[in-house]
Amino acid sequence: MALTKAVIVNQDAAIPLPIPVMFNPPDYQMTRTSRFAELKVPGLPSSILQYVGSDAQTLNMELFFDTTDTGLDVRTRTAAIVNLTGIQPLTKAPPRLLLLWGSLIFPCVLTSVTQHYEYFNSLGMPLRARLSVEFKGNEKLDTLIAELPLPQIDQTVRYVAKSGDTLQSIAAKQLNDPGKWRLIAQANGIDNPRIVHQAVQLSIPRLL
Repeated sequence: MALTKAVIVNQDAAIPLPIPVMFNPPDYQMTRTSRFAELKVPGLPSSILQYVGSDAQTLNMELFFDTTDTGLDVRTRTAAIVNLTGIQPLTKAPPRLLLLWGSLIFPCVLTSVTQHYEYFNSLGMPLRARLSVEFKGNEKLDTLIAELPLPQIDQTVRYVAKSGDTLQSIAAKQLNDPGKWRLIAQANGIDNPRIVHQAVQLSIPRLL
């Protein structure tokens, strides 16, 4: 039974024909990164971490090319991949891609290609190559929003209390109405609205 070949589809091409790899990679690596900002509060022994978002997922793999059986320059095969980093005339950016391999369906762009040439004929023409490639996920905005659970779409804002803050002053700054201090008290389980401890992280409800 023939193995399914990994293919890359240039979605911005006039005719988006799949570009098959010459040999399937032995493995690939997926990376997802979260970003945190460090909030420095005078007097505390350490910073407070505040989540600010996630980077697009990256996929790394190595592709192998070999033309020793035909004697052709291996760059005639690798060029189809390398050229996917080029700027498109209409979009003024590298093309949007779709990487397909079995159950892997990865909308992405090609952000990095490192070319390793390792076997040559008597004239110095390369016959074998390895491409170390990195793809970065490029999901559409509506797809990303659809994947969020409903409470996360309407997420609250975080606020770190400062010296002298009261719920009324925080409501005035964050909600433009000091009278809405009760919303902040309810969201944070505060029984005494007159006491707001410095450096405490509060949830500020978003008003829809």
